[in-house]
Amino acid sequence: MANNLEAEMVSTIVTLHSKGWSKSRIARELGIDRGAVARHLKLMTAERDSKPAIPTIGPPLAVPAVSPTGRRSLCEGFSERIRVKRQDGLSAQRIYQDLVEENGFSGSYESVKRYVRRLEGNATPPFRRMEVEPGKELQVDFGRGAPIADGSGKRRCPHLFRTVLSHSRKGYSEVVFRQTTEDFIRVLENAFRSYGGVAETLVVDNLKAAVIHADWFDPEINPKIRS
Repeated sequence: MANNLEAEMVSTIVTLHSKGWSKSRIARELGIDRGAVARHLKLMTAERDSKPAIPTIGPPLAVPAVSPTGRRSLCEGFSERIRVKRQDGLSAQRIYQDLVEENGFSGSYESVKRYVRRLEGNATPPFRRMEVEPGKELQVDFGRGAPIADGSGKRRCPHLFRTVLSHSRKGYSEVVFRQTTEDFIRVLENAFRSYGGVAETLVVDNLKAAVIHADWFDPEINPKIRS
């Protein structure tokens, strides 16, 4: 199939989509075609729906030690660790990454995802509020707006710059037509003026204007932003 993505990229697409990200936003953030995102999500959905369901009577009481194929799950040896991490609100993708980094886990992401699904059954994960001290953290992101007429009379899609203080949830928004690093710094300074101060930590969500190379564990930050 044309435009094949690496397995890690596909897993990232599925994870972001499960968090409510749109196909357009996923494509923009990962620098790939929106059609490729849609195709891979469709293939993953078809693969998931084609797998036989595990019959249960009443609420699930234990996680089977074997996978749907009849083989013993490699996740079984990490059962308690997976339970704790899931209770802490970590996604299956993050749990898989931690198992690989911390325990040399040799299984696949799909096996962890299936194990977490069996572990929880159909239960909805509990909501946990992340407590942050005042002024400690500022969340930053860009959204895409509907086409509007710019100063020259042409119709362009603007970008909505949005920041939210993690403690108070106070927000600041500004519309821009570009997402260059210079534009990002300018609107960020405007946000700080609006708040009357600077947050200790910025959560930039792999924005291209701030992150040169995205990485789950050690992203490369633009020197202009880091300084």
